[in-house]
Amino acid sequence: MNFIEPVLEVAAAHRQRTGRPFVTLSYAQSLDGCISARPGVALALSGRQSLKLTHKLRAEHDAILVGIGTVLSDNPRLNVRLVDGDNPRPIVVDSRLRLPLDCNLLTQESGRPWIATIEKPDKKRSIALEAAGASILTLPSNSKGQVNLHALLDKLAGLGINSLMVEGGARIITSFLLERLANYIVLTVAPVLVGGLRAVSDLGQSDPENCLRIKNRGHRWLGEDLILWGHLATEPNDEQ
Repeated sequence: MNFIEPVLEVAAAHRQRTGRPFVTLSYAQSLDGCISARPGVALALSGRQSLKLTHKLRAEHDAILVGIGTVLSDNPRLNVRLVDGDNPRPIVVDSRLRLPLDCNLLTQESGRPWIATIEKPDKKRSIALEAAGASILTLPSNSKGQVNLHALLDKLAGLGINSLMVEGGARIITSFLLERLANYIVLTVAPVLVGGLRAVSDLGQSDPENCLRIKNRGHRWLGEDLILWGHLATEPNDEQ
């Protein structure tokens, strides 16, 4: 996939210019925009070839981020297995420190996770998670009492992260889109209809002119899956 490398070549310059990592949003969905049949239940959508693409993307990024819901439902490893390459640093957005001590992210050999949580986290849970190998990143909360993603990106840049891959789940995907924090998208569309949990919920736009648009678009078939990619406009009225 020749669209991966040119984008990530600009990651370091992007961090120096903006003070934040270059963010790639990448996930698989059904034809009707779903990522699972129901909340909290994992659903495999990607074919073998598009799975290899996902692992290629992981290898090209410094870090990979998911929400705690994805960990609780999928117990992912977030490492590189289907291609050669380095493992990205796993990051879990976990406002209430619910990460299980026996999850794959804490028991596997590859890099231990960073857990992004709100200020003044539960002390006992923090100690237990750090003893299991995690690093706790305490951050300001937003108006909903959740991790402030703007502050998280600032923090990650300070820790030397140039490029960040965001895989999900639905709340994280929607939040990064709603707050205009994603720079690029690589979307896998599987040829199935699910009628379940949608990947993206309300983005607060009813006027098509103000909708988030994708620029420099491209597409390609990988087996039965359709891969779509492009730059995400940072302003609603950016031209395509």
